[in-house]
Amino acid sequence: MTSLKPYLIRSIYEWIIDNNLTPHLLVDAENSDAILPQEFIEDGKIVLNIRPEAIQGLSLGNEDIQFNARFGGKPMHIVTPIAAVMAIYAKENGKGMIFDSEDGEGDEPPPEKKPPNKPNLRVVK
Repeated sequence: MTSLKPYLIRSIYEWIIDNNLTPHLLVDAENSDAILPQEFIEDGKIVLNIRPEAIQGLSLGNEDIQFNARFGGKPMHIVTPIAAVMAIYAKENGKGMIFDSEDGEGDEPPPEKKPPNKPNLRVVK
């Protein structure tokens, strides 16, 4: 099966926009495949404002998120792999979703827990 994470990102983005709020992405800037403005990275992370008025050409794909934006007046093409997205939330109220570091990577179900062993009872006289 394909990863659920990009579908969740797209639906939460749409929900935030429908509620006239500002969608922000929290991204792991240490991901080697990410193309991000280095001067705005703090503690290995960056927050990206992805409201339609702030960016152009947004593509919320299954493998990565891409758009054009201006940082410090300089145009830049941003690329962030889905695996690097740590959260998507509304700036105004913080509602959204935080992703575990392993979300979207393999998407294997957790191993099933074995039922506990039945106790061995014996009659003592």
